[in-house]
Amino acid sequence: MPIYEFRCLKCDECFELLVMNKDDQLEMRCPACTSEEFERVLSASCHSMSSNSSKNQGAQSQTRSCPSGTCTTYDIPGPNR
Repeated sequence: MPIYEFRCLKCDECFELLVMNKDDQLEMRCPACTSEEFERVLSASCHSMSSNSSKNQGAQSQTRSCPSGTCTTYDIPGPNR
């Protein structure tokens, strides 16, 4: 279920659409001005990996043994939902 980001060509508003199924019919309109003229934009991510855990600025990883092999959990800083 990807989330796609778009920019309205009329009002320059950026918005996201969650696509549940590729066969679903979506109403593709800008939520700000209801225009149907927009372009898909590349979503940017903002995170950093740090090997120095004392700084606690970047993402932290924890690796452990699991029944299926080795599992890794990442704690990426940012707001919790």
